[in-house]
Amino acid sequence: MFNKFLELIHFYAPLNPEEIDFFKKNVPIRSFKKNELFFSEGRVSKTIYFVLKGCVRLFYNVDGNEKTAFFYTEGKFVCAGESYTFGTPAKENYQAIEDTVLMYLDKQFIEKMLAFSPNFEIIARIAVEDELITCQQMIASFITLSPEERYLELLKNNASLFQRAPQQYIASFLGVSPETLSRIKKRVLGKRNKIDS
Repeated sequence: MFNKFLELIHFYAPLNPEEIDFFKKNVPIRSFKKNELFFSEGRVSKTIYFVLKGCVRLFYNVDGNEKTAFFYTEGKFVCAGESYTFGTPAKENYQAIEDTVLMYLDKQFIEKMLAFSPNFEIIARIAVEDELITCQQMIASFITLSPEERYLELLKNNASLFQRAPQQYIASFLGVSPETLSRIKKRVLGKRNKIDS
């Protein structure tokens, strides 16, 4: 599994042998079963997670209903950012929606990591930039696109998510009900069948 980490982290920056050894000695790897909640609202976040395998759902509890905000798959960092930065109780929840393996980077380790090698600062910066761009894209899609257009965009950019996440989670992420998502799927399929015929 550590070789998987080296493969995924290469997207951010390659590690030299000393940095690889540093990670091996200091970073725990933990496994979670499908549907297991590994971080819940009200706690103060002291950890950044890195997805080695699986899929993680970020959701909020709103008036007794779960609202899915995002999905994280292999190679993504996961963090309740506001809670982690300011030491405040988190509003979000993180759940493994399939069998998932995570690396745990706690605050103490991250401080040691940044002091150990400037290369880790590059990784941290790229990870933050990646998260910021993703958030901006999500906001833009809700402001500028219809639900059907958001569905088509998700299908284009992350089609595998439809096999990995239950429909109700994807519907919530798109801001529609499961019934509306089913109608959108049928409409899109109908349009494609007309084009093909």
